[in-house]
Amino acid sequence: MSLRQYEYALAVAEEGSVTAAAELLHVAQPSVSQQIRSLEQELGVRLFARTPTGLVPTVVGRAFLREAEIAVSASRRARATARAGADDLVGELVVAVQMGFGTRQLPGALSVLRHRFPRLEVTVFEEPSSVELERLCRRGVLNFALMAECERSPADAHHLGDEELVVVLAAGHRQLAADRVELRELEGEPWVRFDRDSSLDGVLLSVLRDNGLTPTTAARVSQTATAVRWAAHGLGVTLVPASAVPHGYEHLVRPVSPVMSQPVIAVLRSGAGPAETALLELLRQETWYDTASFTPVS
Repeated sequence: MSLRQYEYALAVAEEGSVTAAAELLHVAQPSVSQQIRSLEQELGVRLFARTPTGLVPTVVGRAFLREAEIAVSASRRARATARAGADDLVGELVVAVQMGFGTRQLPGALSVLRHRFPRLEVTVFEEPSSVELERLCRRGVLNFALMAECERSPADAHHLGDEELVVVLAAGHRQLAADRVELRELEGEPWVRFDRDSSLDGVLLSVLRDNGLTPTTAARVSQTATAVRWAAHGLGVTLVPASAVPHGYEHLVRPVSPVMSQPVIAVLRSGAGPAETALLELLRQETWYDTASFTPVS
C-alpha cells in the first residue's frame, strides 16, 4: 500500500465517484480505478459500494479511510516540517477556536503567520461542538486549539492570557448607564445562552450561580456573535468573552462586577511543527483582558 493509494481512496470517498476524484487529483480516471482495485485486492475487502447516487464507503471502508486520513495528514505535516528549514513552509494548519475566545487576537496572529509563510494554508474551525472537536482529534488533523482553561485541560497547555467576560444589553437597557454592571442587578432577566455541551455555557451558568442568580433561558445559540446580536435586539442579556463582541456592538457592552475572567490556553498537537510554534508565539504577543473600549463616554 502507498500514500498515493490512500489519497485516491480519500478523494473517491469525498467526491462519490472515480471521475470526480480523478478531476480533483488532476490524473486520468483509469489510474484512479486501477489504484483502488489494487488496494482492495491487497486488503482483501471492498472499500466502496456502488449506489444510485454514486460510490459510498462500506463499513470496512469507513474504518480504513479514518486511518488513511491520519496517515496522509501525518505525511503532509512531515513534508511541511522538512521544508520549513528553507523558509518554505507548505501545508495545512488546522486550528480549532472554542466559543469566541481569541476572536480579536487570532486574525492578527494568523495574518503575520501567513505573511511569514505565504504558502501555508490555514483552516479554522470556529466554535466546534465537543463532538466535532473529538472528531478532529480522532482524525489526527487538528494542529492547534484555542480554548478556555478547564478541569480537563492538558498539563502541557500554554497559558496565553485572560479574557474578561462582559454582559451585552439591549439598546435602552437601564444598566447601560453604569460603567460596570453588578451581576445581582440582572436578577429576573432572561438570558441568551449557548449549546448545552459548550464550555462557555458552563462558564455562564457557574458565574450566575456563584452570584446567586438562577437564569431564565430565553434562547440557546451555537455562536457568540449570534448571542451578542440577539441580546442587542432585546431577546435577553448574555455574557461573552470581551474579544468575541462584533464590531458595532461595543456601545451595548459593559464589564461586570465582580470582575469575571477566564484563562485562555493554547493546546498544540504532540510533536508540534514550526507553524504551530510560530502561531503560539504570535498569540503570546497579543493583548488580552482589555475592556477599555466598552467604557461609556461621560
